[in-house]
Amino acid sequence: METRETIFGRRSIRKYKNQTLEAEKLALILKAAMSAPTARNMQGWRFITVQTQEGKQKIMNAHPYSMMLQTAPCAVIVCADTQESTPFFQQDCAAAIQNMLLAAKDLGLGSVWLGVYPNKERADGIAKEFSLPENIVPVGIVVLGYGDEEKGKEDRFDPAKVHAESW
Repeated sequence: METRETIFGRRSIRKYKNQTLEAEKLALILKAAMSAPTARNMQGWRFITVQTQEGKQKIMNAHPYSMMLQTAPCAVIVCADTQESTPFFQQDCAAAIQNMLLAAKDLGLGSVWLGVYPNKERADGIAKEFSLPENIVPVGIVVLGYGDEEKGKEDRFDPAKVHAESW
């Protein structure tokens, strides 16, 4: 897929076909995540892949906007290991998540980013459901699968939001 199509065509997909996600595609998406930049190259991110109905139900128990997991085949919980990260772990995980979303688009998949941290209720719920150690902070969830909805491109560029040299 052409780079412009990958970037400008990426949209949040919330409806999925009940179709298995190939292991090779998931591996490429995780490789893309781990290719993202991190502060001081600490690479303190950690990933939990969730593909069973039981695991997806745990996410749905803790996150109010995750009901697409009833049909989506896969979710990846993106976490930070606070013992192996800098205070910039949110940005590090966000860069990994963005790479995952773009890789999914490039592979012909749909995806959506579900925010977790810093929402205490969601973070605590995911931590409890997945028995996370205290040093592991769930930052976000990426839902992956074959989209069952089409969304057109949307030009979001707004020159009024760009300032040259100063405000």
